[in-house]
Amino acid sequence: MVKTYSQLYLDTRKTLMQANDAEYAGFAARQLLCHISGKSWEQLAADGGMYAPQHICDQLPFLAVRALKGEPLAYILGEWEFYGLKLFVDRNVLIPRDDTCAVTELAIAAASRIEGKPRILDLCTGSGCIGLAVADRVKNARVTLADISREALAVAKKNITRNQLSARVSAVTANALEAPSAFLGSFDLIVSNPPYITAQEMETLDDSVSKYEPHLALFGGDDGLQFYRSIAENFRNALRPNGYLCFEFGMGQGDAVCQILEMNQYTILERSRDYNDRERAVIAQRKED
Repeated sequence: MVKTYSQLYLDTRKTLMQANDAEYAGFAARQLLCHISGKSWEQLAADGGMYAPQHICDQLPFLAVRALKGEPLAYILGEWEFYGLKLFVDRNVLIPRDDTCAVTELAIAAASRIEGKPRILDLCTGSGCIGLAVADRVKNARVTLADISREALAVAKKNITRNQLSARVSAVTANALEAPSAFLGSFDLIVSNPPYITAQEMETLDDSVSKYEPHLALFGGDDGLQFYRSIAENFRNALRPNGYLCFEFGMGQGDAVCQILEMNQYTILERSRDYNDRERAVIAQRKED
Protein backbone atom coordinates (compact mmCIF):
# COMPACT_ATOMS: atom_id res chain seq x y z
CA MET A 1 0.00 0.00 0.00
CA VAL A 2 1.32 3.41 -0.96
CA LYS A 3 1.81 5.84 1.95
CA THR A 4 2.92 9.41 2.42
CA TYR A 5 6.40 10.12 3.72
CA SER A 6 4.90 11.40 6.98
CA GLN A 7 2.95 8.19 7.48
CA LEU A 8 6.00 6.07 6.69
CA TYR A 9 7.97 7.96 9.33
CA LEU A 10 5.25 7.56 11.95
CA ASP A 11 4.79 3.84 11.19
CA THR A 12 8.55 3.20 11.39
CA ARG A 13 8.84 5.14 14.63
CA LYS A 14 5.95 3.13 16.11
CA THR A 15 7.65 -0.13 15.14
CA LEU A 16 10.94 0.88 16.71
CA MET A 17 9.27 2.03 19.92
CA GLN A 18 8.49 -1.62 20.68
CA ALA A 19 12.09 -1.96 21.88
CA ASN A 20 13.44 1.59 22.16
CA ASP A 21 12.59 4.89 23.80
CA ALA A 22 10.76 7.54 21.79
CA GLU A 23 13.86 9.70 21.22
CA TYR A 24 15.95 6.91 19.70
CA ALA A 25 12.99 5.50 17.76
CA GLY A 26 12.41 8.90 16.17
CA PHE A 27 16.09 9.32 15.34
CA ALA A 28 16.37 5.86 13.80
CA ALA A 29 13.15 6.27 11.82
CA ARG A 30 14.47 9.52 10.33
CA GLN A 31 17.79 7.94 9.44
CA LEU A 32 16.18 4.93 7.77
CA LEU A 33 13.71 7.02 5.78
CA CYS A 34 16.43 9.44 4.64
CA HIS A 35 18.63 6.50 3.62
CA ILE A 36 16.05 4.63 1.59
CA SER A 37 14.54 7.73 -0.04
CA GLY A 38 17.80 9.53 -0.79
CA LYS A 39 16.29 12.70 0.64
CA SER A 40 17.49 14.90 3.48
CA TRP A 41 15.28 15.25 6.55
CA GLU A 42 14.51 18.82 5.49
CA GLN A 43 13.33 17.58 2.09
CA LEU A 44 11.21 14.88 3.71
CA ALA A 45 9.63 17.41 6.04
CA ALA A 46 8.71 19.56 3.06
CA ASP A 47 7.44 16.52 1.11
CA GLY A 48 5.64 14.93 4.07
CA GLY A 49 2.23 14.95 2.38
CA MET A 50 3.53 13.41 -0.85
CA TYR A 51 3.11 9.71 -1.57
CA ALA A 52 6.34 7.72 -1.57
CA PRO A 53 7.21 5.33 -4.40
CA GLN A 54 6.04 1.76 -3.92
CA HIS A 55 9.54 0.32 -3.51
CA ILE A 56 10.18 2.61 -0.53
CA CYS A 57 6.88 1.61 1.07
CA ASP A 58 7.78 -2.06 0.56
CA GLN A 59 11.41 -1.94 1.75
CA LEU A 60 11.27 0.39 4.75
CA PRO A 61 9.39 -2.05 7.03
CA PHE A 62 12.09 -4.68 6.48
CA LEU A 63 14.80 -2.20 7.52
CA ALA A 64 12.75 -1.29 10.58
CA VAL A 65 12.47 -4.95 11.59
CA ARG A 66 16.25 -5.39 11.28
CA ALA A 67 16.71 -2.44 13.62
CA LEU A 68 14.02 -3.75 15.98
CA LYS A 69 15.90 -7.06 16.25
CA GLY A 70 19.00 -5.23 17.45
CA GLU A 71 21.11 -4.85 14.33
CA PRO A 72 23.09 -1.62 14.70
CA LEU A 73 21.76 1.25 12.63
CA ALA A 74 25.17 1.93 11.11
CA TYR A 75 25.29 -1.53 9.51
CA ILE A 76 21.77 -1.18 8.13
CA LEU A 77 22.62 2.20 6.61
CA GLY A 78 26.06 1.03 5.46
CA GLU A 79 27.64 4.27 6.64
CA TRP A 80 28.28 6.36 9.74
CA GLU A 81 29.62 9.83 10.44
CA PHE A 82 32.75 10.36 12.51
CA TYR A 83 34.56 13.64 13.09
CA GLY A 84 32.71 15.25 10.18
CA LEU A 85 33.55 12.45 7.73
CA LYS A 86 31.01 10.08 6.20
CA LEU A 87 32.45 6.58 6.40
CA PHE A 88 31.39 3.33 4.81
CA VAL A 89 30.97 0.61 7.44
CA ASP A 90 30.01 -3.05 7.41
CA ARG A 91 30.24 -5.94 9.85
CA ASN A 92 33.97 -6.34 9.19
CA VAL A 93 34.75 -3.19 11.20
CA LEU A 94 33.69 -1.62 14.47
CA ILE A 95 31.21 1.21 14.26
CA PRO A 96 33.02 4.52 14.93
CA ARG A 97 31.86 5.89 18.26
CA ASP A 98 31.97 9.28 19.94
CA ASP A 99 34.26 7.73 22.61
CA THR A 100 37.01 7.56 19.99
CA CYS A 101 36.97 11.33 19.48
CA ALA A 102 39.13 11.60 22.64
CA VAL A 103 42.14 9.80 21.16
CA THR A 104 41.49 11.39 17.77
CA GLU A 105 41.71 14.87 19.29
CA LEU A 106 44.99 14.00 21.03
CA ALA A 107 46.44 12.71 17.76
CA ILE A 108 45.29 15.75 15.76
CA ALA A 109 46.75 18.15 18.32
CA ALA A 110 50.10 16.32 18.35
CA ALA A 111 50.28 16.01 14.56
CA SER A 112 49.54 19.72 14.21
CA ARG A 113 52.63 20.54 16.25
CA ILE A 114 55.00 18.47 14.12
CA GLU A 115 56.88 20.46 11.48
CA GLY A 116 57.19 19.41 7.86
CA LYS A 117 55.15 16.46 6.64
CA PRO A 118 54.55 14.23 9.67
CA ARG A 119 54.15 10.51 9.10
CA ILE A 120 51.23 9.07 11.08
CA LEU A 121 50.38 5.40 11.60
CA ASP A 122 46.84 4.41 12.56
CA LEU A 123 47.34 0.87 13.88
CA CYS A 124 44.33 -1.48 14.22
CA THR A 125 42.62 1.01 11.95
CA GLY A 126 39.33 -0.81 11.22
CA SER A 127 37.24 1.62 9.16
CA GLY A 128 40.16 4.08 9.14
CA CYS A 129 38.17 6.60 11.15
CA ILE A 130 41.02 7.93 13.34
CA GLY A 131 43.68 8.17 10.65
CA LEU A 132 41.31 9.72 8.14
CA ALA A 133 40.18 12.32 10.67
CA VAL A 134 43.84 13.22 11.31
CA ALA A 135 44.53 13.47 7.57
CA ASP A 136 41.43 15.61 7.07
CA ARG A 137 42.39 18.08 9.82
CA VAL A 138 46.19 18.10 9.41
CA LYS A 139 46.70 18.92 5.74
CA ASN A 140 50.45 18.25 5.67
CA ALA A 141 50.20 14.81 7.32
CA ARG A 142 50.97 11.58 5.50
CA VAL A 143 48.89 8.81 7.05
CA THR A 144 49.19 5.02 6.89
CA LEU A 145 46.20 2.90 7.92
CA ALA A 146 47.18 -0.58 9.12
CA ASP A 147 45.21 -3.65 10.16
CA ILE A 148 45.62 -7.43 10.18
CA SER A 149 42.15 -7.96 8.70
CA ARG A 150 41.97 -7.90 4.90
CA GLU A 151 38.25 -7.25 5.13
CA ALA A 152 38.79 -4.25 7.41
CA LEU A 153 41.46 -2.87 5.09
CA ALA A 154 39.04 -3.15 2.17
CA VAL A 155 36.63 -0.95 4.12
CA ALA A 156 39.41 1.50 5.03
CA LYS A 157 40.46 1.77 1.37
CA LYS A 158 36.89 2.59 0.36
CA ASN A 159 36.86 5.34 2.96
CA ILE A 160 40.15 6.78 1.70
CA THR A 161 38.63 7.10 -1.76
CA ARG A 162 35.24 8.24 -0.50
CA ASN A 163 36.81 11.14 1.38
CA GLN A 164 39.23 12.03 -1.44
CA LEU A 165 42.35 11.47 0.64
CA SER A 166 44.21 9.05 -1.66
CA ALA A 167 47.05 11.52 -2.23
CA ARG A 168 48.08 11.46 1.44
CA VAL A 169 46.65 8.23 2.92
CA SER A 170 47.56 4.61 2.21
CA ALA A 171 46.48 1.27 3.71
CA VAL A 172 48.74 -1.71 4.51
CA THR A 173 48.57 -5.03 6.32
CA ALA A 174 50.25 -5.09 9.73
CA ASN A 175 49.93 -7.28 12.82
CA ALA A 176 49.92 -5.25 16.04
CA LEU A 177 50.97 -8.36 17.99
CA GLU A 178 54.25 -8.73 16.09
CA ALA A 179 57.26 -6.55 15.44
CA PRO A 180 56.60 -4.36 12.37
CA SER A 181 58.23 -4.98 9.04
CA ALA A 182 60.99 -2.59 7.99
CA PHE A 183 58.74 -1.91 5.00
CA LEU A 184 56.54 0.25 7.22
CA GLY A 185 59.35 2.72 7.90
CA SER A 186 59.36 5.15 10.81
CA PHE A 187 56.67 7.50 12.06
CA ASP A 188 56.33 10.73 13.99
CA LEU A 189 53.14 9.53 15.64
CA ILE A 190 51.40 6.18 16.10
CA VAL A 191 47.76 6.19 17.16
CA SER A 192 45.74 3.11 17.99
CA ASN A 193 42.34 2.06 19.25
CA PRO A 194 43.29 -1.60 19.76
CA PRO A 195 41.05 -4.44 20.97
CA TYR A 196 40.73 -4.05 24.75
CA ILE A 197 37.74 -6.12 25.89
CA THR A 198 38.70 -8.70 28.55
CA ALA A 199 37.74 -12.37 28.40
CA GLN A 200 35.22 -11.83 31.18
CA GLU A 201 33.70 -8.77 29.48
CA MET A 202 33.34 -10.67 26.19
CA GLU A 203 30.83 -12.91 27.95
CA THR A 204 28.59 -10.01 28.95
CA LEU A 205 28.63 -7.78 25.85
CA ASP A 206 25.32 -6.38 24.67
CA ASP A 207 23.79 -8.41 21.84
CA SER A 208 24.04 -5.41 19.50
CA VAL A 209 27.82 -5.71 19.86
CA SER A 210 28.46 -9.43 20.36
CA LYS A 211 26.16 -10.60 17.55
CA TYR A 212 27.18 -8.04 14.94
CA GLU A 213 30.56 -6.40 15.51
CA PRO A 214 33.82 -8.28 14.71
CA HIS A 215 35.26 -10.10 17.74
CA LEU A 216 38.73 -9.77 16.21
CA ALA A 217 38.49 -6.03 16.83
CA LEU A 218 37.13 -6.42 20.37
CA PHE A 219 39.03 -9.12 22.30
CA GLY A 220 42.21 -7.83 23.90
CA GLY A 221 43.34 -10.99 25.70
CA ASP A 222 42.43 -12.25 29.15
CA ASP A 223 43.10 -8.91 30.85
CA GLY A 224 42.37 -6.70 27.83
CA LEU A 225 45.95 -5.37 27.72
CA GLN A 226 47.62 -7.74 25.24
CA PHE A 227 47.77 -5.22 22.40
CA TYR A 228 49.08 -2.37 24.57
CA ARG A 229 52.03 -4.49 25.70
CA SER A 230 52.86 -5.54 22.16
CA ILE A 231 52.51 -2.11 20.54
CA ALA A 232 54.43 -0.28 23.28
CA GLU A 233 57.32 -2.74 22.98
CA ASN A 234 57.34 -3.91 19.36
CA PHE A 235 56.47 -0.63 17.64
CA ARG A 236 58.78 1.56 19.72
CA ASN A 237 61.49 1.35 17.06
CA ALA A 238 58.95 2.35 14.41
CA LEU A 239 58.71 5.72 16.18
CA ARG A 240 61.25 8.40 15.45
CA PRO A 241 63.13 9.85 18.45
CA ASN A 242 60.71 11.90 20.55
CA GLY A 243 57.81 10.51 18.51
CA TYR A 244 54.33 10.20 20.00
CA LEU A 245 52.18 7.18 20.83
CA CYS A 246 48.43 7.66 21.38
CA PHE A 247 46.10 4.98 22.75
CA GLU A 248 42.40 4.68 23.34
CA PHE A 249 41.60 2.35 26.25
CA GLY A 250 38.60 0.92 28.07
CA MET A 251 37.01 2.01 31.33
CA GLY A 252 39.37 1.62 34.27
CA GLN A 253 42.38 0.67 32.13
CA GLY A 254 44.16 4.04 32.21
CA ASP A 255 46.62 3.34 35.02
CA ALA A 256 47.58 -0.07 33.62
CA VAL A 257 48.11 1.31 30.09
CA CYS A 258 50.23 4.17 31.41
CA GLN A 259 52.32 1.72 33.45
CA ILE A 260 52.96 -0.32 30.29
CA LEU A 261 54.05 2.83 28.46
CA GLU A 262 56.41 3.90 31.23
CA MET A 263 57.95 0.42 31.42
CA ASN A 264 58.78 0.77 27.71
CA GLN A 265 60.48 4.16 28.08
CA TYR A 266 57.66 6.54 27.20
CA THR A 267 56.86 9.77 29.03
CA ILE A 268 53.15 10.30 29.69
CA LEU A 269 52.11 13.71 28.37
CA GLU A 270 48.33 13.78 28.76
CA ARG A 271 45.39 11.61 29.71
CA SER A 272 42.02 12.71 28.38
CA ARG A 273 38.33 12.02 28.83
CA ASP A 274 35.53 11.31 26.36
CA TYR A 275 32.23 13.18 26.00
CA ASN A 276 30.76 11.13 28.84
CA ASP A 277 33.57 12.30 31.15
CA ARG A 278 35.17 8.84 31.25
CA GLU A 279 38.95 8.61 31.01
CA ARG A 280 39.49 7.20 27.53
CA ALA A 281 42.84 8.13 25.94
CA VAL A 282 46.50 8.85 26.55
CA ILE A 283 49.37 10.39 24.59
CA ALA A 284 52.98 9.57 25.46
CA GLN A 285 56.36 10.46 23.99
CA ARG A 286 59.21 8.12 23.26
CA LYS A 287 62.22 8.90 25.41
CA GLU A 288 65.53 9.35 23.66
CA ASP A 289 67.79 6.30 23.94
